[in-house]
Amino acid sequence: MVEALGINLIEFIFYLINFLILVGVLTKFLYKPFLNTMAARKQTISDALDNAELTNRRADEKMENYNRQIARVEEESREIIRSAKVKADAQAREIIDEANKQASDMITKAEKAIEQEKEKAMEDMRQEIAALAILAAEKIVEREIRQIGQEAIVDEVIRQARSTGWQN
Repeated sequence: MVEALGINLIEFIFYLINFLILVGVLTKFLYKPFLNTMAARKQTISDALDNAELTNRRADEKMENYNRQIARVEEESREIIRSAKVKADAQAREIIDEANKQASDMITKAEKAIEQEKEKAMEDMRQEIAALAILAAEKIVEREIRQIGQEAIVDEVIRQARSTGWQN
């Protein structure tokens, strides 16, 4: 029956053996190295992806760390600014309070000085008036003794008062 189809059985077996040998050789020398190369390539790609993922995770962690540090530094700077502002306000209040105290002290001293000057002027005026009164009394007594008129006495007192420096 195989001969009826025009196929020689010996040739067919020879072709089949050659084919199987060729498949065996190709499998051993081409297909297995090809599979090994593909497996190695797959492993290399997998390792590269794992490495890239690990690198991305590390980069994300570093980014989060930097962001936390930046936020902390910003918060510290805000706190420093707030603290400096509070200190500056307190110092300004102290300076203003000290200036007010000094001004109050100066006003008090000036008022005391004015009061002392006023009292001194009043005392000087009392002494001056007393001296003038004594002088007037001396002159009146002296004039009475001489029998001179009162107008002359008043004129004499005024003249002497002007000569001594008393002014009204």
